[in-house]
This record gives sequence, C-alpha cells and structure tokens, in this order.
Amino acid sequence: MKCIIENSGMTLEADYTEENIRDIFLPLLRRLTDMQRRKGGRVLALLAAPPATGKSTLAAFLRALSTSTPGVSPLTAIALDGFHRRQAYLLSHTVERNGEVIPMARIKGAPVTFDLERLHSALSRVAAGEKCAWPGYDRRIHDPVPDALRVEGDIVLLEGNYLLLDEDGWRELRRLADYTIGIEAEPRLLRERLIARHIAGGMSPEAAAHKADDSDMANVRLCLERSLPADLRLRLTEDGSFDVI
Repeated sequence: MKCIIENSGMTLEADYTEENIRDIFLPLLRRLTDMQRRKGGRVLALLAAPPATGKSTLAAFLRALSTSTPGVSPLTAIALDGFHRRQAYLLSHTVERNGEVIPMARIKGAPVTFDLERLHSALSRVAAGEKCAWPGYDRRIHDPVPDALRVEGDIVLLEGNYLLLDEDGWRELRRLADYTIGIEAEPRLLRERLIARHIAGGMSPEAAAHKADDSDMANVRLCLERSLPADLRLRLTEDGSFDVI
C-alpha cells in the first residue's frame, strides 16, 4: 500500500505490504485504542529505532492509517528531532570523539547534540495529558521549528533514535510511556540505506560513505547495542518490510 505523507517539511512516499498493515500496524492501533479507553486518559507510545529504519515515515503512516480506520482513535505523531540543538550552537560548541576535539555539528544526531533537559520537560507535559506545543524539525533549513505542532489527542506517538537508550537521562523517558515499540536491523543494511539517503540528498557516493562511517554508524551501533527492550519489537528486512521479533 502506497501513501504520500508530509514529514519534516518534506513529501515522502510510504509503501508497506498488506501483510504488515493487517498483521502489525492495525493490531497496534487497536491495542493503543484499547489502552486509552481503559486508562481514560492520554496514552503515550514511544517508537525507538536506529537511523535509516524508516521510523519517521512509519510514524506518519500510522497517523494517516489511524484517521482512516473505523474503530481506532486518531494518533498524533511527534518526533524527537525538534529537540536537536540549533545549528549555530552545534557549530560553536565542541565535543571529544576518539581523542579528537571536534565541532558538535560533525556528529549531529548523536545523543549529546539533543537538548535532553528540554525534552524531559516537554514530554512530561505530554504524558500528563496536557494540551501543549511541540517543536518540529525542518530538514531544509537543518534547524528545529518552535511550537510547530499542537499536542491535543488521546494517543500520542513519539518517534526517535534514543527513546529507549539505556543511559542516564535517556532511560527516564521510558517511565513516562504507556507502550514502547522498537525497530532493529542488520547494521550492514542500515549503512546501505544511509548511503543511499545521503546520495539522494545530493552527496557524492564517496562523501555519502564517509558521512555514514564517520558519524551515522556510531549512532546505529549505539541504538542497537544500548537500547532497552520494547513491548513490541520489529525487525526491518531487506525488502523494507517488518517482521515481529
């Protein structure tokens, strides 16, 4: 099933198998709907996955599917990316990586490049059921967009790389959630997808491979090796579909 969706200022095409929709996505939406009705308040779900697993596209697709499926509650999809530190900050601040002091911008996307304190504050409000603003992220300008969304629905899905990261500060996010979803994949497959993504964005094959190996794959390994187990575990396959683990 193909679906055109808007995400982070970009138009994307989602293409999922009928089996994935029938056996994974619709049951997930029904489960979240049942949880919300039993709770009588907002349900917060976390979708955690390494780079290049298609988590942002999947979250947007689940949002669209929820609004067109009778019997399930509409889902509000929000993203971790709005809590990237601004590009000016990343260019003016440094971090040590492998014994070298480098600008934070060089490893943009690593946990240290997010404003974790601000994320905690905002997510606590979402988990408490408040109607509140949420930042977006515009990939065309490479910066967050304050108050881009309003969070008002009964089911909210937050997607991001490090939402289940088993490290101080990050692991506390799970305690705010009612349900968690994790995506895993072979590192080789994610490297190939990262390189293809960078080439599609205008990089040469050589530059794309360097970016993947210089920073992206460190984030991939961190997510795969240091994430807490999710309530629902999915594996991304070679053809872009998902299996339940």
